[in-house]
Amino acid sequence: QVQLQESGPGLVRPSQTLSLTCSVSGGSITTDYYFWSWIRQPPGKGLEWMGAIDSSGSIWYNPSLKSRTSISRDTSKDQFILQLTSVTPEDTAVYYCGADRQLETTHPEYRGQGTQVTVSS
Repeated sequence: QVQLQESGPGLVRPSQTLSLTCSVSGGSITTDYYFWSWIRQPPGKGLEWMGAIDSSGSIWYNPSLKSRTSISRDTSKDQFILQLTSVTPEDTAVYYCGADRQLETTHPEYRGQGTQVTVSS
């Protein structure tokens, strides 16, 4: 069974870059055919799909976040990484990584427990 675990700083200063890593176990980001995705949920709001990378390395982004978002991977560690630049307090959210055979889903088949990121000075 695929397991995912998010890691990264819980506090980011405004205008800086948020960087999170998702570590995958029980599966492979290069051989298992999933869309490996990032999803977030700001306080009091719904889930927002941010983007995904597939087993071939192809990447998709939410158009509303595309200018600030970068997704990459470290295949040697079965990890994929989210970077969000120029953050503001509106980027405060619980960030999740997930895996699903469907693109752009906010309810992936497998999901990490989530990590709280607060943007504040």
